[in-house]
Amino acid sequence: MIIFSGGTGTPKLLDGLKEILPPEELTIVVNTAEDLWVSGNLITPDLDTVLYLFSDQIDRKKWWGIENDTFRTYERMQELGVEENMKLGDRDRATHIIRSNLIRNGASLTDATVKLTSLFGIDANILPMSDDPVSTYIETLKGVMHFQDFWIGNHGEPDVLGVDIRGVSEASIAKKVLEALEKDDRVLIGPSNPITSIGPIISLPGMRELLMQKKVVAVSPIIGNAPVSGPAGKLMQACGLEVSSMGVAEYYQDFLDVFVFDERDQADEFAFERLGCHATRADTLMTSTDKSKELAEIIVGLFDTIVCP
Repeated sequence: MIIFSGGTGTPKLLDGLKEILPPEELTIVVNTAEDLWVSGNLITPDLDTVLYLFSDQIDRKKWWGIENDTFRTYERMQELGVEENMKLGDRDRATHIIRSNLIRNGASLTDATVKLTSLFGIDANILPMSDDPVSTYIETLKGVMHFQDFWIGNHGEPDVLGVDIRGVSEASIAKKVLEALEKDDRVLIGPSNPITSIGPIISLPGMRELLMQKKVVAVSPIIGNAPVSGPAGKLMQACGLEVSSMGVAEYYQDFLDVFVFDERDQADEFAFERLGCHATRADTLMTSTDKSKELAEIIVGLFDTIVCP
């Protein structure tokens, strides 16, 4: 199975999937449009969350970073008057140093990710969406800023006027991602932010056309008219989408086969039929590994109901 992943939402679902499927059968294609260089090292927030999840290092309270990490380097830099855009843990920083040194020595982001996967003893296939640089910028009333400056530096507070995924139209789908898509017809769109987490992946040239030939199940990150977490609502609204499960389904409609939305949502499941997809209710609020596993079992079963195009 191929899973498109961003930050917190999809890794929680992956936490359940890895309990019911052999990890070597999972290929996770991860958003890289939120990556940035900090203090000379490449930070890949979404990739790292998936790496730490599968290596049992993830801080489950925050769903990012390494559990029980220390921040001595970050604190020392602050003492010396050097500010960083992100608060990086010491063990987390080691990951970034290894990745960045590999890239400086000629490795692609895919090569570096595969190496880290091996170092961490991970059997799942974790891949960046592209080896080309792609960056998400948010247009706000305070000016245009990188997504990390919007979300971390400004706590997602500025009003959003637009979203610009720079470089995506010139970027190529990573070679190993293409190879995975040739071998597997099941694609799961995880419950991550549809605009800035999943959006860059499906905006890569040729990706939507490839997905039209696959069995595609997507899980909504929206319950009612609000996201479970993060700034998805504000970003969807700025992109002209209704902040609802229906809005998410419409964004994916040209390749979507089955849409999973929360059992607490008031949306009419039959309304999704006009988008050309089937819809099913489930408990998508993953508050534990057991809850994630229950949702994962439902999703795996849904693929058997789809006739491949």
